[in-house]
This record gives sequence, structure tokens and C-alpha cells, in this order.
Amino acid sequence: MDILGTSLRICVDDLDAAVPVYERLAGAEAMRFQNGPVEVAAVGPFFLMSGPEEHLDVLSKVKATLAVKDVDDALADLHTVGAQIIAGPKSTPIGRNLVARHPDGSVFEYVDRQQDAPEQ
Repeated sequence: MDILGTSLRICVDDLDAAVPVYERLAGAEAMRFQNGPVEVAAVGPFFLMSGPEEHLDVLSKVKATLAVKDVDDALADLHTVGAQIIAGPKSTPIGRNLVARHPDGSVFEYVDRQQDAPEQ
């Protein structure tokens, strides 16, 4: 699997107030989208998330988001090392993702930018 980068996941109470701070720190403009009832802003290496507490509780259990070249390659490697696939692979507004629990119990999201690939 080719890991291209990592994003930190940060839950915030007020996304509109947080975005300018992280845009300044990252030197990048936010890309905003919805994930169910959760509003998300991707700003450089940060994923800012705001929404209902019950949804944020689940999302905050994911340690980080790893950008990979291909989610299918990641899936094969994760199976090889004995990881448990919690969700996906599935299409998202910016590509495909899956969530996996590693054998040590750590939970990570893996994403690629391959929007036209079929869902599994």
C-alpha cells in the first residue's frame, strides 16, 4: 500500500469559527462537505468536524485519516495483517474510503481520490 499522507481529525464546536484559524495555520483554503449530519472542513493536514455529539463520539475514535493511492490495495494489506474492516470500502464526496481496526486496537480511516471506482 502506498501511504501518501496523513490528516489529523479534530472535533470542534463551531466549524465557522475554527476554519479561519486552521486556514491561517495550514496556509490552505478549506474544502467543506457533509458526512451525514456532520459538517467537515479539510484544511491542509487537518479534518475539522462539527455536528451532533453522538456522531462525533464515533468519529473521534478514529486516530487519523491516511491518504492512500488505492483503497483496494490498502484493503488487501489490511486483511493480510489481520485488521478488522469496520466500514467500507465506499464512495464519498472526495473519493473512496474504509475504516479499519488494526490488530493492536487502533482505528484508522483510509481514503483515496478514485471517485469513479465501483463500490464493494
